[in-house]
Amino acid sequence: MDTLDRYIAMALQTGTHAVSFCKSREEARERMRENLGRTERVVTGSCAFSTQYSGEAPKLIVLPEYFLTGFPMGSSVDQWRDLAALEQNGPEYAELCGMAQRNGVYLAGNCYEIDPAFAELFFQTCFIIDPSGNVILRYRRMISMNAPTPFDVWEAYLDRYGEDGVFPVADTPIGRLAAIASEEILYPEIARAHAVRGAEIFVHPTSEAGSNRATGKELARRARAVENIAYVVSANSAWLDNIPIPSHSCTGMSKIVDFEGHILAEAAPGGESMVAHASIDLAGLRARRGMAGMTHTLARVPMQAFASTYAGKVMNSGRPLLDHEGKVRIPQKGEFRALLEKDIKRLTEEGVL
Repeated sequence: MDTLDRYIAMALQTGTHAVSFCKSREEARERMRENLGRTERVVTGSCAFSTQYSGEAPKLIVLPEYFLTGFPMGSSVDQWRDLAALEQNGPEYAELCGMAQRNGVYLAGNCYEIDPAFAELFFQTCFIIDPSGNVILRYRRMISMNAPTPFDVWEAYLDRYGEDGVFPVADTPIGRLAAIASEEILYPEIARAHAVRGAEIFVHPTSEAGSNRATGKELARRARAVENIAYVVSANSAWLDNIPIPSHSCTGMSKIVDFEGHILAEAAPGGESMVAHASIDLAGLRARRGMAGMTHTLARVPMQAFASTYAGKVMNSGRPLLDHEGKVRIPQKGEFRALLEKDIKRLTEEGVL
């Protein structure tokens, strides 16, 4: 496999007409088609302009977290599954695969998806599609307030996919790619679990509050890059409309961070933008990973020293969605928050919080 030592990556900041208050599955699918059509136009246009401006088209494009649907606002799991979750071989994925193929890019994003093995639920899924139009990576968000996760069906999920399937890394000509979903950038364990499997570039579809201050997620993006000697390509929403929240609350902050924590490019708030694009120096990253110095924040980690602490302390006690017979059950509305409150109370009594 021939590797590109350097190439252009783009965190494409796009807007979304949310499906959250659509009254039917048909209305939601029509709105998704509209979102896909606009996404196709800006992907194609951005590739063409990049080629005209610099003589070079991007090889990697990352879309925001909610580019297709928005997010569930009070919907139960079964309601949102029926309204907004994609079939793995459905028309939306077919369009995204065609989009990657027509533009010759690795296309990354995030959607709600039904896994046939857990068909009663949905997972929030980060995907990467290669330039041939093949889905080469699916990472299901592990920490969520509103969606089922692999941890909720843990034993069955491990039986089907194994631990490497929980934290997948795609080895490609543009580097070893992994995904971090939205607020999971705040959890160093997620990025590190990918990094110890070889990840060099983190795609980070997000939809977060825009700010000119150093928010927690903004600090975390740079920290994850430094501590894992990795690039972070983070695409935020331009706006979300058709919901009661002011549409430009999630805006700006799309950026590319290099393996030293430097921001290489960043999009301004307020609108759709291709400005967050920059060169990925894959050869430089690999050279840095080969240097024996104090900055080697991967090789110097004595992970064995922390193993017993992690194994012996239960923070999240789980949201078991497998019954005693191993069958998947649909959670009740409000159940996830109630379980979190229960864990907080327990940890407070144990003196952890």
